[in-house]
Amino acid sequence: MNLQAWILTGLLQVIPLLGADSGGRSEAPPPARPPAAKTRLSEGFSYTQETLPEGPWSVQVIRIRRDRPDLGIHVLLGGRGGDRLGVATLSSQAAAFPRSRGLPLAALNGDFFARHGPCLGDPEGLCIRDGELVSAPNGKSAFWIAPDRSLHLGPVVSLLSMITPDGASWAIGLNEERQERPVVYTSALGPRTPSANGTEYLLVAEPGTLMPLQAGRRSAFRLESIHSGGNTSIPARGVVLSLPERFKQPTNPFPVGSIWMLSTETRPDLRDVRTALGGGPALLKDGQSTTFQSSDARHPRSAIGWNAEHFFLVQVDGRQPGVSVGMSLTELAQHLSRLGCTDALNLDGGGSSTLWARGQVMNNPCEGSERPMGNALLITREPAPAESAPPR
Repeated sequence: MNLQAWILTGLLQVIPLLGADSGGRSEAPPPARPPAAKTRLSEGFSYTQETLPEGPWSVQVIRIRRDRPDLGIHVLLGGRGGDRLGVATLSSQAAAFPRSRGLPLAALNGDFFARHGPCLGDPEGLCIRDGELVSAPNGKSAFWIAPDRSLHLGPVVSLLSMITPDGASWAIGLNEERQERPVVYTSALGPRTPSANGTEYLLVAEPGTLMPLQAGRRSAFRLESIHSGGNTSIPARGVVLSLPERFKQPTNPFPVGSIWMLSTETRPDLRDVRTALGGGPALLKDGQSTTFQSSDARHPRSAIGWNAEHFFLVQVDGRQPGVSVGMSLTELAQHLSRLGCTDALNLDGGGSSTLWARGQVMNNPCEGSERPMGNALLITREPAPAESAPPR
């Protein structure tokens, strides 16, 4: 069966979302009985909805062969146009992906994120989108794809720092709410910095410096101007270094025109990685269950996993008594192992837990409708060279 036939006959035949109530909010109460399992397979790509009585659990599984030459795995962002921080529903994020870059097949919600504050949508951990380092790692587990297309899972530590003209090294955050330490803001955050006080250095990339920021590099920037009070315009080819009011600065200010070095190093080294996503905890590693703190609490869950042959997107509905009660992290790890995963990473859950495929949400979000989220992981069918080539 070809992809178009599969779409028309299988994937769109899923649990329907109900209409809006009188208050304008879309509601999707649990159905009277669990839906029957559905499976469709085409060109190494399948969707399965499993109904498991022992929970009861309703589990959505996307499985795709890793050896497909047209397999694409991308990180999505919730901001305007899909290229900056913010929040949007999973459906909206998938719809914003340029069709010239590939056909969206399936998507799953991503990392935990800032739901309030000046950096709405900021991922808690590592985020690399199309090679751009958008969010720094937080020391927790993350997923990334190496330049040779191999898949990796493990804790990633930030070594990000700004090296001043006099050689001092300042540990920094990236595109996050500024608190005790300096933060570097890039255009991925938006047009202006979110701070309302302190001192901000506008730094412009020197010739030869790669922009946007990439992981694992040391890049030169020239100090163009110094601002007080925050709300500084962020240059397209540059960054803004924002210092808290209590941050101790040198007695003699650095002159305009001075050269600063920005290090985006991490441990392990993520140089040339184009796709990475944080989460946690890691549930499986090299075929073995990992050690993680977990209670018996059951919630809606989302996870990614893989083995030597397949990549998986897995979503478990929850908080719907009699239909799907959700899983504990231990139960989720066990189920991923039963699916055949050797490595797996837990992602944001609860009201964020959503799986989308070819035009619609496949599960029943526990809040009755899609929750806006900060980021997501998208599976695409990449265009063949002839498809992506510009017309002559």
